[in-house]
Amino acid sequence: MSDPQKTNPQNPTWERELLEKIAMTALKEQRAKRRWGIFFKLAALVYFVALFAVFMDFGATEKLTDGKRYTALVNLNGVIEPSGNSSAEKINEALQSAFEDKGTVGVVLRINSPGGSPVQSGIIYDEIRRLRKKYPDTPLYVVVEDLCASGGYYVASAADKIFVDKASVVGSIGVLIDGFGFTGAMEKLGVERRLLTAGTNKGFLDPFSPQDEAQKEHARKLLDEIHQQFITVVREGRGDRLKETPELFSGLLWTGAQSVQIGLADDFGTVSSVARDLIKASDIKDFSTKENLAERFAKRLGSEVGESFSARLFGKTGEMR
Repeated sequence: MSDPQKTNPQNPTWERELLEKIAMTALKEQRAKRRWGIFFKLAALVYFVALFAVFMDFGATEKLTDGKRYTALVNLNGVIEPSGNSSAEKINEALQSAFEDKGTVGVVLRINSPGGSPVQSGIIYDEIRRLRKKYPDTPLYVVVEDLCASGGYYVASAADKIFVDKASVVGSIGVLIDGFGFTGAMEKLGVERRLLTAGTNKGFLDPFSPQDEAQKEHARKLLDEIHQQFITVVREGRGDRLKETPELFSGLLWTGAQSVQIGLADDFGTVSSVARDLIKASDIKDFSTKENLAERFAKRLGSEVGESFSARLFGKTGEMR
């Protein structure tokens, strides 16, 4: 065996350095194996979760015993908009399932909503009227919890009866377009707006341009027309129960107790009391459309990926770096 000093006379500690390199290489390999192991375990978990979700839908409503008669429940919560659980598509799908079910004695639509899209609200309203004609022996009642305003009340007016809590907030029969005007601030800051359009009114109600009176008047006509549609729907739905005053369709809100007095609602009640006392079916079956396991997992995974990507680009605080 050769003398270490003769093997590398310039570096008397070459043995130690070689051992360190070997140890670091082994450590890197272990880390790489660990990462791949975690990756494959996660991939396997995702696969089995997705496979399980195909066969088991956790968003499905429970099945009651055959021959059981019950009150069907559909929940409308939050803003009525094209996406989400309060979209016309989701609510109408749930209502259709509720009316079609053989065990349904009556349907309760529980509303807790500040309103939202007049189009989405109108689609739900029309579907309720269609279903009531198709199933004349199956009543539909609305139960208001905290809030039933604007588009929420638009939907509610299609019901046979509306029940509230005395402290519920009901009404806001009106339409609005809101925004901001920044022209004064731009002048103070020395900012110039450069807007090019093909079409005289393409920059309709642009917040960075002076307000155009002709466009403003056109917007008012749009609002008035949609407002009149809203009023017509409420009058058709509530009929002689309404005690009309100049304030009724002004956009004001009313308490549940006041809404009963002026005919916007019929009486006080909850889902349980309506099911028990009016529909005469205390058992309640929830037909509300819910996200199944696969949808919740995909949304959660997408959120985490987005947060991770954002953190890499902008830092944890969201600031550009």
